[in-house]
Order: sequence, then structure tokens, then C-alpha cells
Amino acid sequence: MADFRLSDIDQQILDKVVEVGNSTTTFTRYYEDHEHETPPARLEGERGFEEVFPLFGQRKPDDTPMMTFMMAVSIARGSAMGVVRGLGLAMPQGRASGLGNAALQSAGTPEQKAKWGNLFLAMSITEPGVGSDTKAIQTTARLDGDEWVINGDKIFVTDGVKCDGAIVWATIDKSAGRAGIKSFLVLKDAPGFHLVRQEKKLGIRASDTAAYSFVDCRVPRDALLGGDETVPKDGGSAGYKGVMKTFNMTRPAVASGGVAKAKGALDFAVTELGKEGVSVDWEKSYNQRGAAEQRLIEMEADTEAAALSVLHAAWLNDMRRPNNLESSVCKAKGGEVCRTIPQAAMELLGGMSVSHDHLVEKFLRDGRISDIYEGTGQIQRLIIAREILGYSSEELT
Repeated sequence: MADFRLSDIDQQILDKVVEVGNSTTTFTRYYEDHEHETPPARLEGERGFEEVFPLFGQRKPDDTPMMTFMMAVSIARGSAMGVVRGLGLAMPQGRASGLGNAALQSAGTPEQKAKWGNLFLAMSITEPGVGSDTKAIQTTARLDGDEWVINGDKIFVTDGVKCDGAIVWATIDKSAGRAGIKSFLVLKDAPGFHLVRQEKKLGIRASDTAAYSFVDCRVPRDALLGGDETVPKDGGSAGYKGVMKTFNMTRPAVASGGVAKAKGALDFAVTELGKEGVSVDWEKSYNQRGAAEQRLIEMEADTEAAALSVLHAAWLNDMRRPNNLESSVCKAKGGEVCRTIPQAAMELLGGMSVSHDHLVEKFLRDGRISDIYEGTGQIQRLIIAREILGYSSEELT
């Protein structure tokens, strides 16, 4: 049975991360207004930072499984500090916390993990004409001696400016369809790599978003993630499915950010309404509650369900069990509550919710992307239906 309870030491770490997050909220608006500035590794005035790392050293093998624990930390810190990605907190993996790092850990060889595991890696999949339909990727990679030569364009690369490199999806054989798609680790100093631009966005401004161009970009032969150069002659898609498995790690991570925004908005609404005498009492029957109280209860239940779905998907990954269905469930649910909960909080709070004096409107803007990247909510619902009904992507599109 899944057990999401934190060990005593993990609860101490979680509490300390929230404390650190609360000490950095003053930087929230600054990096939103200066979105092209890269935040420092350590924020001035950050409290409690030095106390977190020793606590990680006290963790034991039988403590909370690592990915499950990190998702709990992600939800807690995001709701505490009001900042999505980009403002680094006291996390054990330090810089190696990009979406591409999850792909490296999921699909990389032991040698690749040892060689590149300490780098900050972005994920580079989306193209100008290719979004959710990843099998239609046009970026190509061809083998030339002991190097891969990559050509193509990528957009919407999260943390694409500040990262050291990116996991780039490309096809080594267009005629093979999805079976020809592979992942390559491309460092930004590779010949032929071009950072085209940095986007200006609605939200998550503390996290940069970039566009790349690869013009005869050369990377070593061992940059092919997993090292499998073969393309099934029968049109099989085992390699593509292996590439897609990286989403089973990144989708819970993205969903945790969405849940964090929902929780942050909910917590703020509960606090502010509490000042006006509106408090949540779960013991009251439905007909004894006021409209605002009932709405808060519904919001809390929805947010908690989303959080548990994230922890479940992460726990299955920790247990080395299949989580394709569960990762899509948590991504769909996390992407839903990051829209509906901040919106409901704004409706309950009225005019104060649109003021920059408070973070509710920022939670709404920052959370909106959680329903889009790493696969839209609609795509997740398609995957869920296929998994439950036993259909292939060709049978149910």
C-alpha cells in the first residue's frame, strides 16, 4: 500500500524549506519585473539555508522515497514563496534540477549520468510546427563518424538560457516515424548551437524560456541518451516509448508546481477570509455552512486530491513500478487545480486579489502554464483513456 507519510527528519527538512521560502518572498516581484535577470544561487537575506544541507545528510535509506519526498518539498516550497521555477532554494541536487536532468536519470546510461549528472539540463522538445504531437518532430540527427550532426529549431525551452545544456529530441530516421526519435544531450558550447531568443511571458517569469536553432550542430557519439542507435525494422516503437518514459518523471514534477500555486492561493484565501470571521469547520453539515465556507472546503478537497495524485505517481516511480497512467492523472489534475483554485480564490477575495500587493493574481498567472507544458490537459486525458480502455494512439486520437 502506498504510504506518503514523511519520516521525522524529512518533516524537519520540509518545515525548513518552507521557512526559507517565506524569507524569499520579497524577491518574488523583483524577478517578475526583471525576468531577463538570472537569479543568484543564493538570495540576499535568505534565512535557514545553511541549516538545510546537514539535515539531508541525516536521511537514511528507509526514510521517505526520494522522488516522493521531492514532490512534497516542491508543493510546500512553491506555495510558501510564491515563486515558480528560477529562484533556487536549498535543494539537495543543487544545480542539477532541470527537466532535462529527470530525462537523464530516467533514460541515461550509468556512464552518462556520471559524466553529465551535475549539470543543469533543460528539456528541448517543442518545435515551431510541433507541439503535443511529439512523433511529428522534424529536427534531425545523422551520424558522421564519431559525431552526431543535429539540424532543426526548438521553442519554449524552459530554463533554456541559464542551463548548461539540453536534452534534445530529434529523429535519426524520418521514414521510421516515432521509432526513429531519439534524445541527445547537447551542451550550449557545442559547434552549431544557437540561442535564438528569450521569451517574454504571462507568468513564471523567474524561469527563462528560450528558443534554439541547431545548424550542423555536432555532439559526440556518446551524447545519444541511452546509447541505443538502432531503429526497429518492423516499425516498432520501443525506442520511442523509452524516450516517452521520461515524461513519467517530469510530469509529476510539473504537476507539483501547479498544485503549489493552487495551495498558495487557497492558503491566502483562508487566511484573509479568516480575518473576516469566515472559518472552515469540517464537522458542520452542508446546510450549516455559509457559501464562502463551503467553497473553501471544496477547494481544499480538490487541492488535496491533486497533491495526493502527484505523490502517488512519484511513489510508484520510486518503487520502480509502471506509472504511465498515474503520471498523466496527476498532470491533468495538477493542471486543472492551478487554474480553478486561484480563480476561485480571486472570486472569494474580490478586488484585493488583483492587486500586486498580494500574490493571488501571480499564482493564477504562474500556474496557467502547468496545464500546457509537458503535455496539455487534453493530451493527458487522451493518455488516461487509452490506458484504461486499452487503446493504442492510432485507435484513439
